[in-house]
Formats: sequence, C-alpha cells, structure tokens
Amino acid sequence: METPPNPDPREALASAHRTFATEIQALQALDHRLDASFSLAVDMILNCDGRVVVTGIGKSGHIAKKIAATLASTGTPAFFMHAAEAIHGDLGMLTAQDIVLAISYSGAANELLTVLSVAKRMGTRIIAITGHPRSDLAQNADLHLDAHVAQEACPLNLAPTASTTAALVLGDAIAVACLESRGFSREDFARSHPGGALGRKLLTLVRDVMRTGVALPLVRTNTPIADALAEMSSKGMGMTIVVDDTQRPVGIFTDGDLRRLIARHGDIRPLTVEAGMTRGPKSVPPGALAIEAAALMDSGRLSQMLVVDDSGLLLGALHMHDLLAAKVI
Repeated sequence: METPPNPDPREALASAHRTFATEIQALQALDHRLDASFSLAVDMILNCDGRVVVTGIGKSGHIAKKIAATLASTGTPAFFMHAAEAIHGDLGMLTAQDIVLAISYSGAANELLTVLSVAKRMGTRIIAITGHPRSDLAQNADLHLDAHVAQEACPLNLAPTASTTAALVLGDAIAVACLESRGFSREDFARSHPGGALGRKLLTLVRDVMRTGVALPLVRTNTPIADALAEMSSKGMGMTIVVDDTQRPVGIFTDGDLRRLIARHGDIRPLTVEAGMTRGPKSVPPGALAIEAAALMDSGRLSQMLVVDDSGLLLGALHMHDLLAAKVI
C-alpha cells in the first residue's frame, strides 16, 4: 500500500491563502462589473407570474441547486431542475409563466442548450449566468449575467473553484435583492423555516407551550401553608397560583416566598398562603410570542409567569423549563 503524502503545514496554509486571494479577486472583479443587467434580472424575477426554475449540470448544477433553495427560502418561489433530467422528462415542470435561470460557466453545455431551446419555444424567459458572453447560452438567453473569472483557484486552472464561487455569490445577490424589494421580514423567513431555531422563536406562541387545566397548581388565599406546599410539590412548577372565586390570580406563592416567610415567622404552620404570597404576579397574554415571555422572565429573574386573558382570567402558566423543552431558548 502506497504511503500517503505528508504535506508541510506551511505549504498547506500558503495554498489556502492563495485560494482565498484568487477567489476574493474574482468576486471583486465581479462586483466592479455589475451593471444594469443585474437590475433587469431582479426586475424580471420580481414580476414573474410563475416560478424561477434554476438549472445547471456538473458543478454548476450544485451551485444552481443551492441558489434555488436560497430563493425559495427568502420569498421567491423557485426550484432546481437538473439539466440532464430535464431533457428526459423533467421539462414537464416548466411553464410559459416561469423564468429559467440557467448556470453554465462555459455556456456550451449541450443539456442546457437543449433546455434553452425548449424553453424559448414555450415562451419562457431565460436568464443565463455564464463566464463567456459570446457563448451560445449567453447569446440566446433573454438576459445574460457575466460571471467571468480571470483564473480558477485550482493551480491547473481546470477545477471549477473561483468560477463556481462567483456564480454562487451572484445568485445570492439576486436572492437578497429580491428579498429586500419584497420587504421580506424575519417573520416571513420563520414561516419558511418552521423547523429551525428562528422558526421556533418567531412562530411559537405562549399558548403553544403554557401549562393548563389540572397541570396548574391552584390554591385560595385561605389555604393553609401545608396544603399549599402539597399543591406545589404535586404540580412541579416551584410555585402555586393564588386565585379568587372568579379564577383570577391575586398572587403567587413560590419557593422563595416560602423561605422568606420562614425567616420572618419561624413557625409557619398556623399561617395561610395569603401571609406569604407575592401580590400582583407578572403575566403575559396567550397570543404573545414565547420568546418575548422568555425575555420578560429573564429580565425579571423569574422562573414562572402566569398567562391571563384581557379580562385578567387565568388561562395557564409558563415555567422556564417549558421554554427550554420547546427549544425557544
């Protein structure tokens, strides 16, 4: 078995620096070369009645797939269509109302040229991203964006490196420009990412994680301390809610209140919960974002918070552990 090479760490770092420098230079050149064609591409996409169908093959296909995902997640309906699969049936996905965003550095990939031919016959508009403005793909598209690079980061100037980075950044720039034009918000982003951390933070409401019904520890003002402690222990929230006859909270009795009551009175057996409860407990409405409730609890150094409606009626309660379990915080 051949012994693998043992590269000099300094040479590896020098290679990385050269790659970074080459790709940064390519992006800077692309930035300086941007012109009205970019704005026209964004305008075409914003006014598209269908979807943006991003297509490519080889390394450009991988870039196209990522660009389609970025567009779709930031408010622009889009999907990826592999150019080779397209000419074997997937062109059925395409409609005249769509826009094809075709990516090929050479602009000469046969599969993409076939897609272009069919799309033009359908009346579908085409935006091409290539590194060769005189290529067949560039010349026959409705709009061409020049992603030419002076050289690849590959020392052989063969492996797509700087050129794929340029195409990717150009696609990101299109997606971001469309996002900003649409006024796409954090809430819109969360709706596209309900399974992610941001989605949980911006879509999870207090009502989704609060404890209700028999899970709530409840006592009255005249409840003996011993009974209040039993209710606290059985419900596991580190507190009990003190309510009046109309189920409106008048106070909260926590572990901290218990310690302070013992410090003041010593023997607390004759006392009722009213003697040690905290009046006017903090509360939030059920429609508030759970992350907002977490911020209130954190700022007030609270482990629990009540949930009430507009009339002050008790609906539920939150514990910090509930927010942790729901991965809101």
